[in-house]
Amino acid sequence: MSEFKFPTEVIELPSKGFIYPKENPLSSGKVEVKYMTAREEDILTNQSYITKGTVLDKLLESVVISKVDIDDLIVGDKNALLIATRILGYGKDYEVEIKGEIENIDLSQLDNKDFDTELITQGVNEFEFLLPHSKTPITFKILTAKDEKGVENEIKGLKRLNKDASPELSTRLKHMILSVNNDSTKKSVREFVDNYLLARDSKSLRDYVKHIQPDVDLNVTLESGSEVRVPIGLRFFWPDV
Repeated sequence: MSEFKFPTEVIELPSKGFIYPKENPLSSGKVEVKYMTAREEDILTNQSYITKGTVLDKLLESVVISKVDIDDLIVGDKNALLIATRILGYGKDYEVEIKGEIENIDLSQLDNKDFDTELITQGVNEFEFLLPHSKTPITFKILTAKDEKGVENEIKGLKRLNKDASPELSTRLKHMILSVNNDSTKKSVREFVDNYLLARDSKSLRDYVKHIQPDVDLNVTLESGSEVRVPIGLRFFWPDV
């Protein structure tokens, strides 16, 4: 049997590649993705991957043709690739149930968020921010897929020690903040988050990160007038799973 050439599409990343070092292939701002096949459907139903929470990463590793490391992707760029994969695999129409009614979302209408490229030093994932209430200068990064895995693993470990713990927010901030008052030691950053970071400064930082980070705008207004944020999970690809 002659070799079959899979059809592919080149996907524009929301970050345009600005946030990655020049030696990283992601700095091109484009990733080539192939159409899903039955092999990818096997991945989506793999109970081991589902249990481990790695199913979407395994899916991207299978469909991405470009020589890139999925762990290097910032979350917004990863969202763009997942949406493109869903469209190439099952089409642009995505049905959701809102208040007991089935509504359709046209995924092809989701746009990348606008972001100010002047805030980014080419190839440097580090940003400055002055906490508005304590007037403390910090630096932070936009989390990558690898960082997200680190956050999830740390949270799981903390919950094993205390099942009633709810450390999601503070753990994420500890991985995001790179320095406090020019002190970049992990011990100082973690101590600051646990003991000195005001709640209103935490919110200001999170709002700022949400504002500047490259991503897909997942907020849509349906024909009924309802506003929803498109959830990206296993059911996003295969509602019957």
